[in-house]
Amino acid sequence: MAVLHNDTFLRALLKQPVEYTPVWLMRQAGRYLPEYRETRAKAGSFLALCHNPELSTEVTLQPLERFALDAAILFSDILTVPDAMGLGLHFVEGEGPKFTHPLQHENDVTRLQVPDMNRLRYVFDAVHSIRKALNGRVPLIGFSGSPFTLACYMVEGQGSRDFRLLKTMLYQRPQLLHRILDINAQTVTAYLNEQIAAGAQAVQIFDTWGGVLSDKAFQEFDLRYLQQVVSGLQREADGRRVPVIIFTKGGGQWLEQLAALGADALGVDWTVNLQQARQLVGQQVALQGNLDPLALFGDSESITAEVKRLLAAYGAGSGHVFNLGHGINQYTNPEMVKCAVDAVHRISTEYHQN
Repeated sequence: MAVLHNDTFLRALLKQPVEYTPVWLMRQAGRYLPEYRETRAKAGSFLALCHNPELSTEVTLQPLERFALDAAILFSDILTVPDAMGLGLHFVEGEGPKFTHPLQHENDVTRLQVPDMNRLRYVFDAVHSIRKALNGRVPLIGFSGSPFTLACYMVEGQGSRDFRLLKTMLYQRPQLLHRILDINAQTVTAYLNEQIAAGAQAVQIFDTWGGVLSDKAFQEFDLRYLQQVVSGLQREADGRRVPVIIFTKGGGQWLEQLAALGADALGVDWTVNLQQARQLVGQQVALQGNLDPLALFGDSESITAEVKRLLAAYGAGSGHVFNLGHGINQYTNPEMVKCAVDAVHRISTEYHQN
């Protein structure tokens, strides 16, 4: 693989000195870009796009042609993992992802197994292809859903507002949910390690639904399995550390516990006070975030003001990766994204002067 020309993102995750605050955006390759929509139409469907390493490479690189981003993230979907487990992923127009075989009976859970990683070979082929296409331009991030977040979809069979079926299992048959989570943790660990072997230079665990849990349930059904994954990950490749980021949406109240898991960085959503978060965990981990994605619907003046506010909240020194507090909205104007990215680079230099 080519020598990495811009490693600012990786250095920031490891709290090493940087010249400016690096920035990337969750869902940076996606529906808000007209060129993405064209490529998806060419692929025929979202799943067909995910399954095509060449087209996945194309859309992964698209935002880098528009914006001065400091990292690329693999174009894929967290639900490829339960699909490989045989749950039958499909997308219904206007309704989102659904599973043909959700885990709603004890026999379904009993049959669940860690899948053969060859069923996800198209993902690893995409990682290798993207790394080659990047040619050392910026680092490549691999990712997976967390064991709990994957379980939410696997039990519900689709997205949910209240996760009633999942929580019914949690409270009535907790051992069934523990089995799902253990299988998921083993699978996520193997999946991320395969991505690292294929060329991912950092990995992020998307714990999107951790924030729907009570405090007690979070400890038992989420934190425990995040720990299992982190402890099993390959942490070095190409002679350098592979940083691990955990992003628990709605998890600001658990930052100290999340920081103790051994990851290198924590993503925080827009509800978190970045200054307070740094005071809590800044010596243990880097922080990633946390612009409200809808702040990009403001004008250039208001977006620049929000960028200034967040950079000031984190303060001087390394250990901050600028990002959104969740994925970019599909209706976002790309020009406003450019405004934010450029503002981060321009303004942040004052916080990194020796």
